Amino acid sequence: MSDISDTETNKTLIPTATPTPPPGAASASPEPKPQTPPPGPAPVQSHYSFTDSGENAPWAQTFRLIKARLRALSDKAGRRMMQRTLKIGISARIFHPETGSLGLRSKTLQYLEESIAQWVMSRDVLVFMIPTVNTNGMVHPSNVRLRDYAKHLDGLVLQGGADVSPQSYAEAATRPEWNGDRVRDMYELELLHEFIEHGKPVLGICRGCQLINVAFGGTLYQDIASDVPTAIAHVNELYDNNFHELQFPPGSSLNSLLSMQGAPLVNSIHHQAIKDLGRDLQVEALSVDDQIVEAVRYKKAPFVMGLQWHPEFHRASGAALLDCTPILDSFLRTARETRF
Repeated sequence: MSDISDTETNKTLIPTATPTPPPGAASASPEPKPQTPPPGPAPVQSHYSFTDSGENAPWAQTFRLIKARLRALSDKAGRRMMQRTLKIGISARIFHPETGSLGLRSKTLQYLEESIAQWVMSRDVLVFMIPTVNTNGMVHPSNVRLRDYAKHLDGLVLQGGADVSPQSYAEAATRPEWNGDRVRDMYELELLHEFIEHGKPVLGICRGCQLINVAFGGTLYQDIASDVPTAIAHVNELYDNNFHELQFPPGSSLNSLLSMQGAPLVNSIHHQAIKDLGRDLQVEALSVDDQIVEAVRYKKAPFVMGLQWHPEFHRASGAALLDCTPILDSFLRTARETRF
């Protein structure tokens, strides 16, 4: 074994050999040297174990219990809300006083056509006729507004009736008998916008379909027979027994909703019709013979649709007519989903 010189101290260092243990003897590991703790304050010992600060800690268990109870209460409230009977408003028809008449005919009357109310109530919902409001009334003043009805009701049906006034789409009546009902227009236009503003569904029937178009800047044929000479007769003495066939253009939601075979048959009881389509409206159905618009949908709301025919008359007029129950069900389903 050779010597190793330390060049810095000029001393000769001789390594010491480690004795070899006898055969069969266990090798003894050298004892570890004690570690000197780093300078500074001693660590503080916690009185809680590591697992107590995790999922099994008392505060964590309490939090989970409170969270579960809140979820259960929320689910229960949601179920009650979904099961609550729907409340659907229907706009009023208006009878204006007749000059020189007596009794009820000398008064302004607001009324509801029976068939439309019964059609909506056939799905076990509550129906309320929405009257006009007059906050400036001298005899019976009130602070109730149409927006209050939109807030508390779940949906709106605009029923049929008098012509829409040409004044409502910036035109003059071409004949005196086509002046329409401007008073009702103003009332229903406000009602329509309030329900849309509150995110509630709207279904317009006949006049209601035309009003939806006017509300979004569209115009009307004041008289189909005069303005569209090639059109079929959309109204005659047969009234609700006057029928024609429908077709659905590409992209129509009614086509998939109704899923029928062949051209469906609907009643036709209107001498006015949609001319220029309002903004953000989509045509949902057309008359087969003359392409007169028969249904529209507002594209920027969950459910705002107008039907030119009267679905409430279909059951009474025979099984051959289009079953419009899926349309009513879709309207009411949206009412349940948007009631929150």
